[in-house]
Amino acid sequence: MARENFNDLLWFLVVAEERSFTKAAAKIGVTQSTLSHTIKRLETRMGLRLLARTTRSVSTTEAGERLRQSLAPRIAEIETDIAALTAYRDKPSGTVRITVSDHAFESVVWPKLQPVLSEYPDIKLELSRDNGLRNIVEDGFDAGVRLGESLEKDMIAVRIGPDWRLVAVGAPTYFADRTIPRTPQDLIGHNCINMRMTTGGGLYAWEFQNHGQDVRVRVDGQLIFNSSYPMVDAAIAGYGIAYVPDNLVMHHIAARRLQLILDPWSPKFAGYYLYYPSSRQNSPAFKVIVDALRHQAGRTRV
Repeated sequence: MARENFNDLLWFLVVAEERSFTKAAAKIGVTQSTLSHTIKRLETRMGLRLLARTTRSVSTTEAGERLRQSLAPRIAEIETDIAALTAYRDKPSGTVRITVSDHAFESVVWPKLQPVLSEYPDIKLELSRDNGLRNIVEDGFDAGVRLGESLEKDMIAVRIGPDWRLVAVGAPTYFADRTIPRTPQDLIGHNCINMRMTTGGGLYAWEFQNHGQDVRVRVDGQLIFNSSYPMVDAAIAGYGIAYVPDNLVMHHIAARRLQLILDPWSPKFAGYYLYYPSSRQNSPAFKVIVDALRHQAGRTRV
């Protein structure tokens, strides 16, 4: 059926239900003469008289009533389906893909997003743990998580976590027969647990700061990992000194499984940010994720 023919049927249904060309024309938003012409065209096309007109009222003929009874429930069903689709449009749903480092995942992202999965069952969440610096647009991610100092340009950034420090730690058993480092340079000669950087593939040069003095030390040791978590385990086991986020080891320090060294030299980092292109702001599901992760109000364009 041509689209204009379908409109003729819809307009007929309005006239039949309103029992008035005047009321129907006002409801549809057309002139009464246009509506009358449309109904006559429909009757001519069908070869049936559908409406009985008098000067005071409009009623359906037997054929018109049968057509009304056939159309009304079908149109109502279509309207219900359209309303449901509109609700679906506004309902947070769909997949959100985020690339995130293991530390950001464990310390910030996953704890905050777990409740989202229960509250919004139609949101699908894909979290890719990767310690490298990914191009989220080229790699098909909706957003990424990075430290404030390494955010990409021309992205919207939302702070999602507090500041934190890198700290150097070792087991008391490791220091039992070794001199405890007092300066970053004292790390040279110690068995240090290294971190392999995913981006570039090089070893992380340990960065220290004290009273405005920045020091980078390339350490050496028996073990290399690409994640902070096994570094902590290895340090507890006495394999050497690890340089890791403070929130991973403070409870171990309190329990005396690890010993904090070079504390005055531990630099502070400006926390984690969720960053994404501006085009992602229109997704209800993505907005739910951003709001759940947000650490403090406000957005910062970088």
